[in-house]
Amino acid sequence: MREVVIDTETTGLSYKTGDRVIEVGCVELINHVATKNFLQFYCKVDKEISETAQRITGITNKFLSDKKYFSEHCDSLLKFIDNDTLVIHNADFDVGFINNELSLLGISKISNPVIDTVSLARKTLNTRVANLDYLCRRFKVDLSERDLHGALLDSGLLAEVYLELKGGKQFTMNLSKNSKNNKDEALIKEIADKKIMNFFATEENINLHKKMVSKIKDPIWKKYNY
Repeated sequence: MREVVIDTETTGLSYKTGDRVIEVGCVELINHVATKNFLQFYCKVDKEISETAQRITGITNKFLSDKKYFSEHCDSLLKFIDNDTLVIHNADFDVGFINNELSLLGISKISNPVIDTVSLARKTLNTRVANLDYLCRRFKVDLSERDLHGALLDSGLLAEVYLELKGGKQFTMNLSKNSKNNKDEALIKEIADKKIMNFFATEENINLHKKMVSKIKDPIWKKYNY
């Protein structure tokens, strides 16, 4: 299953008042896990970037002066996301800005299925606080490089958070004879780092087990007083 995490940086908070997309970052997921396939680009804009946006992203109009316009990146973006599900933090914001850019070019809006990780986090974690920094800290995702917001960096962080929200990275038991101690230690560490889920037998399970055991002739645990 392919999904795409996507994030944008913009000149301000509202495309309805003329703000524009200045950076797009996309990370490909296969079965909720990030691959090495990604897309990132900056966009030259005929719009002054707000002081707040410059402070948050570090992106200035001077920096963007030699970059391509969104129109020149549009085809590669649409090809990358294809028709796959988009994973977005506060989806209305990013989808609104991307669709506005497409609309300005006379191109149909994207109609991909969307998973909003803000809503997903609030539902999964039963919390009202669901900003990316909080979720990264909660799941112990490394934030050391996030001095400034960046679309590709944030997409990478969100990919890790999304994986945790979907249940975390799954591990498999390698029982081959070629298993080495370092592999075993890595597996133990991975298990230790995960949240342990406790499973309890129901009364029905217990009764079925007792019924099955009662049919065993000369059970070994009685012979050796287990």
